[in-house]
Amino acid sequence: MARDRQSIVKMSRREGYALHPKAHKALVKRTGMPGQQASSGRPSKPSQYAIQLREKQKVKRLYGLLERQFSNLMAEASKRQGQSGAVLLQMLEQRADNAVYRSGLAPSRRAARQLVSHGHFLLNDTRIDIPSIKLNPGDTLQIRPHSIKSDYFKRIDEVSPAPTTIPEWLKVNRKKGEIKIESLPTREDAEQDINEQLIVEYYSR
Repeated sequence: MARDRQSIVKMSRREGYALHPKAHKALVKRTGMPGQQASSGRPSKPSQYAIQLREKQKVKRLYGLLERQFSNLMAEASKRQGQSGAVLLQMLEQRADNAVYRSGLAPSRRAARQLVSHGHFLLNDTRIDIPSIKLNPGDTLQIRPHSIKSDYFKRIDEVSPAPTTIPEWLKVNRKKGEIKIESLPTREDAEQDINEQLIVEYYSR
């Protein structure tokens, strides 16, 4: 399975956005892009294309997708009813790895993707190992009985403390390791500092 193996901290610095919890400190210490030298001159104003590109890259990397995966998802979103950008974010939120992350059973989307790809979850009682699988209302995602005995899940409160808030579209039973999909995610369930219209404009060129 193809993956982006670049340093998440370097990618965060490139986008000027914390793509992973551990990137927050790095962005405070070093705000410039990797390899960028300090300059006393006035920074050039980015073009509209550059702004659109950076927003697309930010969201793609935030959810851990490769370029082809992301462009295919955008193409599918543009064919559906509703605003293409909002539909895109809804589809990204519906991914199995994102649901595991949002539920608090993993400290990051990267960790959640690894848990799913290693087969630690059942979807409606069937073992899955595809992080991108789409979840729908009525679905139940649950830690496998064998996996729940593993050291990771025994130490879940230590490695991934329960989040202060869980999206309303998810109902989580942390003790059982169970996630029920109550409804479809909305635009408000995704990060508020995403400008999805820029992504739509990028692919509309």
